[in-house]
Amino acid sequence: MNLADYDVLSFDCYGTLIDWETGILDVLGPWAEQVGAGLSGDELLAAYAVNEARVQQDSPTMLYPEILAEAFRRTGDTLKVTVSRDWASRLGASVPDWPAFPDSAEALASLAENYKLVVLSNVHRDGFAGSNRRLGVQFDAIVTAQDVGAYKPTDNHFDALDSVLAKLGVPRSRLLHVAQSLFHDHVPATRHGIASAWIDRRHDRPGWGATPEPTEKYSVDMKFPSMAAFATAAGAALSGE
Repeated sequence: MNLADYDVLSFDCYGTLIDWETGILDVLGPWAEQVGAGLSGDELLAAYAVNEARVQQDSPTMLYPEILAEAFRRTGDTLKVTVSRDWASRLGASVPDWPAFPDSAEALASLAENYKLVVLSNVHRDGFAGSNRRLGVQFDAIVTAQDVGAYKPTDNHFDALDSVLAKLGVPRSRLLHVAQSLFHDHVPATRHGIASAWIDRRHDRPGWGATPEPTEKYSVDMKFPSMAAFATAAGAALSGE
């Protein structure tokens, strides 16, 4: 594949552009220390990931702060430790505090010079607005879980892309989906026949982090360790190098 063959890049946000694992652990870590859970960061993320995916499946129209709080409570149940209302609320309100990856803003600014940029996010509108202030780019379209009434990996976000592409006047063949999560993004992108690039943020760490291991078929067309590497490759392709 040639990155010069695309006009629109759709992005997952959390895990790809925003460092949600650090944001989640900024709450789960102190909680685990307080209750004496004795788990590593990766162990906490693995326990949390399964519960968040289940809550999203069980309650697809629930706003993301409530998803976070309920997933935290269920994670406590899994670990046989009660999560107080205060702790659950703290995680639910934390999305705007989650940091951007150091390379995200610069990479997006570079890509915006040549591509239309779209976000497909598993959060609510207010949460993404807070995160977007850290990214510093104006996206051409934003599709949140609140907008489509469901959470990835269901098809709703990707179905909504059809109307986005129609408004942009771009055929689906000129769309590339860019994401970290195989479970949330590359599985549904594969179902929809959309080319995709994997930003493997965990390339130097074992395990799946805050995302469940994918259990359905997926494929990726290109793989990069960071947004910086992806933006560099796009620039080279567009300049004919």
